[in-house]
Amino acid sequence: MPKKPWILFDIGGVLEVVDDDSWQEQWWERVRGVSGLMRHDLDARLATADLPRIDLTVGTEGAFWAELARALDLDDEQRSAIRADFWDAYCGTGNHELIEYARSLRGRARTAILSNSADGAREEEGRRFGFASIFDPICYSHELGVAKPEPQAYLRALRALDADPAEVLFIDDHRFAIDGAAAVGIRGILHRDNAATIAAIEGFLAGD
Repeated sequence: MPKKPWILFDIGGVLEVVDDDSWQEQWWERVRGVSGLMRHDLDARLATADLPRIDLTVGTEGAFWAELARALDLDDEQRSAIRADFWDAYCGTGNHELIEYARSLRGRARTAILSNSADGAREEEGRRFGFASIFDPICYSHELGVAKPEPQAYLRALRALDADPAEVLFIDDHRFAIDGAAAVGIRGILHRDNAATIAAIEGFLAGD
């Protein structure tokens, strides 16, 4: 029996409705408001803070928030508030139409995730959207130790899928990520709206 193809999804801007290009700057501005610091003072403190790379490491989220609070002189209540705000901004809202479409592919295709991420994302996104019930494996950059568009991010995902590049269709909302996939032989589509993405997936499954 031939193996089913893989549909490999990005999360932010695809399965989640969130502007990856603006939310972080907006969140840092809210942090500045909580801290009461001027922007140049905030930047100066961040420059000397020993913040771990939560986008490429596992088990560092607690240390990140502790160090950020220390650097900005935040109390426990303020630290909890900016952490909650961070994950709300990071996760946005679910793209429920596309999530349910992915769920409906069961039996025709295998579904997985490759996403640049921050330590804690698996728990936070799982709690909100239940991705683990639809996608397996879920490949996060903080667990892989490498982020898109580095070739190793895609190659490690392929190993997790036990798949050849030709068996995979990758969906992402950033051209650099699609280009990174193409560099290792994975066909990709640039997500702009659900209808076009779903049509492209259907075409791939039909052998177009």
